[in-house]
Amino acid sequence: MQISQLLLMSLPVFAVLIAVEWLYGWIIGRSTYRINDVISSLSQGMLSQAIAVCTKLFQIGLYSIIFSKIAVFPKLSWWSSGVGWLVAIVLFDFCDYWLHRAGHEIAILWAAHVVHHQSEDFNFSTALRQESFVPLLGWMFYVPMAVLGVPPEQFAVAGLVVLLYQFWIHTEHIGKLGWFDRLFSSPSNHRVHHAINPQYINKNYGGMLVIWDRLFGTFAEENEECVYGTKTPLQSWDPVWAVTSGYAALAKDAIHTRRWRDKLRIWFMPTGWRPADVIESALNNPLEQVRRYDPALRQAQVLFVIAEFILLLVITAMLLVHEETLDETHAVVISIAIAGGLWLIGAVLQSRLRIVAAMIATVPVIAVSTFVLM
Repeated sequence: MQISQLLLMSLPVFAVLIAVEWLYGWIIGRSTYRINDVISSLSQGMLSQAIAVCTKLFQIGLYSIIFSKIAVFPKLSWWSSGVGWLVAIVLFDFCDYWLHRAGHEIAILWAAHVVHHQSEDFNFSTALRQESFVPLLGWMFYVPMAVLGVPPEQFAVAGLVVLLYQFWIHTEHIGKLGWFDRLFSSPSNHRVHHAINPQYINKNYGGMLVIWDRLFGTFAEENEECVYGTKTPLQSWDPVWAVTSGYAALAKDAIHTRRWRDKLRIWFMPTGWRPADVIESALNNPLEQVRRYDPALRQAQVLFVIAEFILLLVITAMLLVHEETLDETHAVVISIAIAGGLWLIGAVLQSRLRIVAAMIATVPVIAVSTFVLM
């Protein structure tokens, strides 16, 4: 069974937990949910899964190639033992710490990772706001596991375990947990990671274990209310712009700087660095200048967005179910159709497109997806 299909099977659990968190927040009068933000976050999760179908080479393919060529201990039966599985998960979490840290500290990787931080709310749906392009460069951070001989299937499952663990730590409704916070990533620790308070920036990268942050000097305790989002707010519900805006900003600076050396190194410098001849980084904006993006919605917009989202969710589920039998071209076509449908949702949420026009534009999305999948 494919990892994407295991994730698909987890969706009902995610849906129930999101509903429970929303209901709890409503009961206590402190809801952390907004329909536009939730749809935006879930759309990014859907988009990431569609793109993952088209980027299998980077998801697991390159790891498998390296494993087959240079693994030092490729046939150790020890890996299949309980201890071996535990070691594989810890190794994945360790490698993931460095990928996550690089994703915040290196410009081109932040451009890919930033989408996960663009939500100005913090709840279970935020956990599903996954990146689409991190695997294109991120695979290299897991090469040590391939060299040590962790089999590709075990590597994939270990990654799934670390990913699924992180769902529950995206909430404001679970407080500090004492000794647990000192060893593991927890809601308190992860709230710090998503916050843009000055003392919280670039802290608490650990996926499952926060001991990596304590060892390598990136830990911060939660001691004041967190403000979420990014220092340069996205201010858009457009999912395509969300995943490309970071690259667009870098490309714009690369075009405007005069020195060819800077045109190249701007992609690999620390996040927020800009050439001397380019305007000072917006990351230096004071925190109090940040305002939550929340344009008003009519009931008709909400109804259309929900219906369109459910339709695209079904199409994405069918894509994941049939991904083994689809050729690359068909997978790309459906992924583009899904991206187009998600763009329509964003356009309606921002009142950039009338509902009737969006409904008409949905027809080719349905037609293309039905033709390819059937």
